[in-house]
Amino acid sequence: MGDRTRPALFNIPAHRAFSDALVTGVLAQHGDDPMRLAQGMILLPNNRAIRSVSDAFVRKSGGGLLLPRLVALGDPDLGEQVGGALDPLGEDDPIPPAIAPMRRQMILARMVQQASAHPVDAGQALKLAQALGAVLDQIQVERLSVAALADLTLSDELSRHWQTSLKLFGILLAQWPQELARLGCIDLADRRNRLLDRIAARWAKAPPEGFVIAAGMSTTAPAIAGLLRRIALMPRGAVVFAGLDQEMDRDAWDAIGPFDADPLTGRAPAGHETHPQYALKRLLDRMSATRDDVALWRWGSEHDARAVRGRNISNAMLPPRLTSRWRDLKTADRSLAGVEALEVATPGEEAQAIAIALREAVETPGRTAALVTPDRQLATRVSAHLRRWGIEADDSAGLPLSRLPPGTLLIAMAEALAERFAPVALLTLLKHPLVMRGEERLGWLEGVRGLDLLLRGPRPQAGIVGLDLLLAERDGEDRQRVLRARARLWWAEARALLEPLEQAFLAAPGLAAQLAAIREHAGRLSHDAVWAGHQGHAAADLFAEMEEAASEGPRQADIRALPALFDHLLGGVSVRPPQGGHPRIAILGLIEARLVQTDLMILGGLNEGTWPGLPAPDPWLAPRIRREIGLPGLESRIGLAAHDFASALGAPQILITRARRGSGGPAVASRFWLRLKAMAGPQWKSADRYAALAQAIDHAAEHRPASRPAPVPPLSVRPKVIPVTDVDRLKADPYAFYAKRILRLARLDPVDADAGPAWRGTAVHEILQQWAEAGSGDLADLEARARAMFDRPDVHPLLKALWQPRLIEAIRWIAAEVASDLAAGRKILAVEIEGRAEIAGVTLTGKADRIDLLPDGKLGIVDYKTGKPPSARQVKAGYALQLGLLGLIAEHDGFPGTHPAPVAGGFEYWSLAKKGDSFGYRESPVDPLGKRDKIVTADFTSQVYSQFEDVAAAWLTGQAPFDAQVNPEVANYGDYDQLMRLEEWYGRDDG
Repeated sequence: MGDRTRPALFNIPAHRAFSDALVTGVLAQHGDDPMRLAQGMILLPNNRAIRSVSDAFVRKSGGGLLLPRLVALGDPDLGEQVGGALDPLGEDDPIPPAIAPMRRQMILARMVQQASAHPVDAGQALKLAQALGAVLDQIQVERLSVAALADLTLSDELSRHWQTSLKLFGILLAQWPQELARLGCIDLADRRNRLLDRIAARWAKAPPEGFVIAAGMSTTAPAIAGLLRRIALMPRGAVVFAGLDQEMDRDAWDAIGPFDADPLTGRAPAGHETHPQYALKRLLDRMSATRDDVALWRWGSEHDARAVRGRNISNAMLPPRLTSRWRDLKTADRSLAGVEALEVATPGEEAQAIAIALREAVETPGRTAALVTPDRQLATRVSAHLRRWGIEADDSAGLPLSRLPPGTLLIAMAEALAERFAPVALLTLLKHPLVMRGEERLGWLEGVRGLDLLLRGPRPQAGIVGLDLLLAERDGEDRQRVLRARARLWWAEARALLEPLEQAFLAAPGLAAQLAAIREHAGRLSHDAVWAGHQGHAAADLFAEMEEAASEGPRQADIRALPALFDHLLGGVSVRPPQGGHPRIAILGLIEARLVQTDLMILGGLNEGTWPGLPAPDPWLAPRIRREIGLPGLESRIGLAAHDFASALGAPQILITRARRGSGGPAVASRFWLRLKAMAGPQWKSADRYAALAQAIDHAAEHRPASRPAPVPPLSVRPKVIPVTDVDRLKADPYAFYAKRILRLARLDPVDADAGPAWRGTAVHEILQQWAEAGSGDLADLEARARAMFDRPDVHPLLKALWQPRLIEAIRWIAAEVASDLAAGRKILAVEIEGRAEIAGVTLTGKADRIDLLPDGKLGIVDYKTGKPPSARQVKAGYALQLGLLGLIAEHDGFPGTHPAPVAGGFEYWSLAKKGDSFGYRESPVDPLGKRDKIVTADFTSQVYSQFEDVAAAWLTGQAPFDAQVNPEVANYGDYDQLMRLEEWYGRDDG
């Protein structure tokens, strides 16, 4: 039996359910004989299409059925291997094997490193290698001559960046065949071309006994086009297109392109690659066929939409120069019956509304629904909302391995090593849910929490040595000594796990050795939980491929590039759950949704940059270079996304959604959304009911705002001993004092925090105390002590570099001032001295930085400040009482060994901050004559006594409530704002 005279080409329009219509026709033609059906073969674009067609056969069969052979031929990117069912066995001239993808990427990364004029780390090299591989694949898929690059004369017209990239690309393109020859392999795209050519040639001589149907293909690859041409001409062959627009008139069809070359310049204008029909038109051209050769597939199904939908979709997707036709459309030609649009404010509202629409479908017996979106964040949110009602959606796109526990553990290990066990990276690793999985985890977490408390504040030195120094026994607060003692008991176990990992990397400069060390120690840290389950198996398989190929991979494997390398490689692997979700609800990506149709299709995330997404840039070839040598433009992906959108619009019920705001700010509506809205005009239907339900679902029945907290603890628990440093807090914000002193809630410093004022103040006071106690008064001695403090092993080098120079300048000023005072007859009586006195019914305590005996016999109180001291206005208003309270204690003989004076006659702040061009200055909140609106020196302690007496009488010996933010205008650290729920009541008039 010879070939047909006309190719057997058919089309299932967008308004029909493709899989059901295809299966209905196949059964009508071949279903009368079960064995005849089983001998047939259906070629489909991808595995998801196979699943959809299989489900359609199950629905249509009504019983047992021997299915035809279903083969995934490839997707638009030709990224899937040709089905094994088509692999010709026993050939005299076997096709060489394809190089493994991971091995190929590693070799290309090494070649990029070696050929680049500038150093390229391993992570960046792998990204460039992936892009390079994609270009190589496109060149082979399009069957372009490599010599076309050498013949180009555009290099002088390109920027220097593109000239460099083109030159490097040419070098790599020349070297790559040599690498393949060395390995005895060929590229996967080349192997597929040869395989498809061989299949087409074999079928030309001996067509298969059973029927062969190629369905739903949209890729324009010449090898695919040739095979489809061969199938269409076979006696029992047929090609069935999906969503070919047969409603579009000739003028509109010709306006899509591609166009003929200009006779003068020889260049052809670019076609509208972003049009949904561009790829199918180009495929027909390469099959030597036209749209007139395509017949309508006669069969449909009960899941089809009305036929008018297809005509209206065609109108909405007119080429740009013909959209003026929308003005003249009749109502019937612009109607989108069954299509509703939902526009909400935020992605969160969009996800909630979609989840409600999906649940509504579940509540309808037999109704199916699917969310189709390229936005994985939106899909994840919708899945989470559905779990609220116990609905587990079948998310066929899966999740990238880099976001799953095994992947995050591997990335956390890489980051911890790259940052030399810096606090944040270290704690992220140690707290990972897979670390010490099992019975030991509870004790492990207790030890990690202890280490967490010690890592609050400035970063220790790098590596295991820095952690050893952090935990070493030394002087300090009692609480810190207890924490270090407890942590040391646990650290022995943790150190035994982490030190071999660090040593392995110090001795492992190569990528292969680094991967082996990560694999071995990841198993130890997690008790092999990282490799367990379907997620762990995916990680193990990927790691095995990486280790096997790493020996041929990048040579410069800087440990700092390891996290980016892992994130890139692990992010490229999607892991799907082994079991499906709800049988009637699915969440699909664009590739998975092809040829799939449900009763309700929700097309979500219709914002520009999401659907369609921004084309990924090609770092190797400039757009003009790609066009000159015949590669598809980067915008061709937009055309495929447009075809996916138009095909999905064919379902009986459609809900399209978008949020006016994205994660990064205001969002622009997708061009597809705007086209539909402009074409539909008054027929545009809104689905605001879902937005209303989304807003109402979490709406409280009644509004009960929080009131300003004002706890009234009994007198028995109110402190009777108060440090001078807490008096200001008590007066300005009694609730903060209550939380700190009565509830005993202390703010924790951030992990790996910069050295704040408290740390700097403690360090300065410690240096000055030791220098004063030594009694030398020598500037060199003071500087030596300061430098010794910064040379301590627990002080981070960055802190030393940033803060030591300004501290040295400031202490030189202090030494000069002290020498000047001593020469004037002033005498230092005590430094860093603790004092206490019974005042106003409570015990007032405080530490004076320095107490001097002035020449007139009165006491001078000095308070060192590393920053700007309180203003005289603050002191006079009673919100900076510390200096005056210390003078009050001195007058009550509260400081031992200072010899009581009738009054304290001097009050000074010595600030180490910068003023003018130098560091260090004195400031006094008092003046003997009350000049500049300062307090008179002789009246200072009596005024402070009066103010403190009022404070003590109200909150310490009285029953006043500890109100929150009594004086919000006073500077406050805000440590307890969340506890007092400040944002819920502050600024509201309670009447």
